[in-house]
Amino acid sequence: MKHISTLAENLLKATGIYSDAAVGRIEDGLAANPEMPLLEGILKFGGEKEALFLEKIGGVLGLEYVDVSNVQPKPDVIAKLPASAVYQYNAMPIRFDGSSLTVAAADPFNTAIADGLRLAAGCPVRIALAPAEEIDKAVKKFYGVGAEAVEKMLEDGRYSVDDMDGAISKIDVGAEGEEASIVKFVNRIIAEADRQGATDIHIEPQETELRIRYRIDGMLHKVDVPPQLNRLKSAIISRIKVMSNLDIAEKRLPMDGRIGIRIGGEDIDIRVSTMPGAWGESISLRILAKSGNFVKMKDLGFSERDFEVVDKIIRRPNGIFLVTGPTGSGKSTSLYSFLHEVNTMDVRILTAEDPIEYQMDGIIQVQMNKDIGLDFARTLRAFLRQDPDKIMVGEIRDRETAEIAINASLTGHRVFSTLHTNDAAGAFPRLTDMGVEPFLIASAVAGVMGQRLTRRLCPKCMKQAPLDMKYYDLAYPPESQTVFEPVGCEFCSKTGYKGRRAIFEVLEVDEDIESAIIKRQNATQIRDLSLSKGMKTLREDGWHKAFKGVTSVKEIMRVTEDQ
Repeated sequence: MKHISTLAENLLKATGIYSDAAVGRIEDGLAANPEMPLLEGILKFGGEKEALFLEKIGGVLGLEYVDVSNVQPKPDVIAKLPASAVYQYNAMPIRFDGSSLTVAAADPFNTAIADGLRLAAGCPVRIALAPAEEIDKAVKKFYGVGAEAVEKMLEDGRYSVDDMDGAISKIDVGAEGEEASIVKFVNRIIAEADRQGATDIHIEPQETELRIRYRIDGMLHKVDVPPQLNRLKSAIISRIKVMSNLDIAEKRLPMDGRIGIRIGGEDIDIRVSTMPGAWGESISLRILAKSGNFVKMKDLGFSERDFEVVDKIIRRPNGIFLVTGPTGSGKSTSLYSFLHEVNTMDVRILTAEDPIEYQMDGIIQVQMNKDIGLDFARTLRAFLRQDPDKIMVGEIRDRETAEIAINASLTGHRVFSTLHTNDAAGAFPRLTDMGVEPFLIASAVAGVMGQRLTRRLCPKCMKQAPLDMKYYDLAYPPESQTVFEPVGCEFCSKTGYKGRRAIFEVLEVDEDIESAIIKRQNATQIRDLSLSKGMKTLREDGWHKAFKGVTSVKEIMRVTEDQ
């Protein structure tokens, strides 16, 4: 017995893109999956792209095919359909001719869509066809993320006043009852941030709006949200506080909390920080994946020289290897890749972290807890009684931690850690300023790596361009007369960049560098000595990647200093 009707079969053949064999595959696939919707089965088993199918079937059925990404509907058109309807039917209003509303939808076989939209709009509706993903993007752009949940909250009436802490405090984190709308909205904001690859979510009350921004590839991007969201700011802030076990009644002091959630089968850890502001509490959420695929050392983007030096340092039996750079420069990613490289059955690795950003099999990871006195220094002292081969300390922040780390390295342990300095050479004066004796620094530190993150050019739309003459003197000299520039496309959300890539400078400590450290030479003198031995600065490494098409010249200028 066939799973699709003769009419549907004839429609498929009439498109001219499905052979008898393809129609047979669709029938067999749907017969084996009787619960699967017809459109989903056609796209899954038919082997054709959704856009092509919708364009062809639209021609057969007399339905218009629309490129929703280029549509700019007017506000009065948007107002014709409530957010609940567009989310329910995954439909997008595109124009109104005075009597009927044209709405883009993705399923030409679902006759209930037209009836449902006609009732919601209160006028005749004409269906046009567009891919589901493009419609979803348009809905989020013009209605805002979670608009249907906001609409439901405003209709409910209990959330439209500014202070709803009393009601929200009773929310069960897992509830889907009366508070489902506020729960759903906050979940949507977090899920959308994860989908876009954001590392941070900033919820910032302003005088006339509640602004939400995502940090993607190191840059902040405003999120399209419903304009009436400002009326619900107290409810949203209180909901996040409840999720992170914070006191919703305390609005005067900064607070820190954590949220553990699961998105798409993956455990996500979110660090929450609140800050009192003039128009209400600002909340920042840092998104951390508890597990995942670690970036392999060979994929970090080292030059041949830097790779050889780093590989030699991390395989030494003792000594300290420091990674320097500002917050958000990828230091943790590099450290985890080094640990992954040396994580073998015959090696015992202990880490002290605040927080544990990634969970790695085969190593012992300890979360710092200042409330009970568990800090880096105390943990490091305990590590030395645990028979470790390699130790990773999240950050060297004070003299005590530095001295214990140095003593550990001098007693036969390999120590990895981070330090906040502007460049690799600046690590030595920084340790001296902490009160560590220069001769100990010289004996213990095997190498220092400075790094920054640059946005990576989108591979689908970047273009080649001549190098601006003003940069010729900065390019050491230029490897080429052409570089690559960002353009912007759908794949990279019109930014011209997709993902990030690190640039490095790797300083290896040899006898000459040791002597300079003991003599308390400054960072500039140590850097110049290292350059004479083959080290490349951050900007030099950046120029090399710019000529290779990895990133743009503007990005290199943005993240590096002129040395």
